[in-house]
Amino acid sequence: MNLPTRGIGARTLEVLRAHSREHVKSMWQSAFECNEDLGSKAVSSLQAFLTLIEKLDAETQGLPLHEQVDHVIQASGLVAHYQKDKADKGEARLENLEELVSAARGFEPEDTDMPPLMAFLSHAVLESGEGQAEAWEDCVQMMTLHSAKGLEFPVVFLCGLEDGLFPHQRSIMDVHGLEEERRLCYVGCTRAMRQLYVTYAEQRRMHGVDNFGAPSRFIAEIPLELVEEVRPKVQVSRPVYSPQSRTTPPHATRPAGSNLSMSGRRFQDEAPPGALKLGQRVRHAKFGDGVVLSLEGQGANARVQVVFERQGTKWLMLGYANLESL
Repeated sequence: MNLPTRGIGARTLEVLRAHSREHVKSMWQSAFECNEDLGSKAVSSLQAFLTLIEKLDAETQGLPLHEQVDHVIQASGLVAHYQKDKADKGEARLENLEELVSAARGFEPEDTDMPPLMAFLSHAVLESGEGQAEAWEDCVQMMTLHSAKGLEFPVVFLCGLEDGLFPHQRSIMDVHGLEEERRLCYVGCTRAMRQLYVTYAEQRRMHGVDNFGAPSRFIAEIPLELVEEVRPKVQVSRPVYSPQSRTTPPHATRPAGSNLSMSGRRFQDEAPPGALKLGQRVRHAKFGDGVVLSLEGQGANARVQVVFERQGTKWLMLGYANLESL
């Protein structure tokens, strides 16, 4: 009720709770009835909140679920509230809100009698709970890398190792931030007692947008003799070069579930003189300075992915980008 701050303090909430218990009513009902127990300023703030909720209810009628969620997040003031927080915490909160919209886009309610938004929020509450499995049940423990410190498990899965995700986009251009994420990746790897699985997605939807990412540079830092590649059956129509992977991409159909040793599987083609390389700093006439993240394609179809200091990450046609090496 009071996030962002709306002038609804702890005293107002105490009055609402007391009224609800005494009259066996919900706090929403009590908010319309307990004006006599509150000061004029508290009543005004409370009425403004009630009006906001009723307005959001009317404005979201008939909208697809993800548009309802997005509209409520924007109109409630949450986005503006976290944008004022210049620290990493505010940015992380905004990313969580964007992911909430993405989750709502793909949600299919099982209970068709419940309003979609209510069904989605109920599902989200259940899925975010801890200790969903009993102690005797086989289950997967999901946790952040920070919370995994000091723990060990027979098998560990590190998911989402893509440049821009881990390491995070905001750390790629920051030497100290990149080193901190590298240390954190090492912490995650050393949680595994017997087996470590490291995964990345070639295509990922984030914040409602489909992205084609490159494997994390941290994968390339694992000694080749310790790595075994596992891929599903896949047919790649043209070579896709990810310089930081240190391995050739699959150019032929492979049996599903096959395990392929990565040892010795290096790029066969040497880059021509003057060619761009991963991590190289470049300058674009419009977008400014940046760093090369990935290259793909050949000839007229060659593309380069660059993270620019001011413009963010962009894919450019190499033949027309006129990038200047720095």
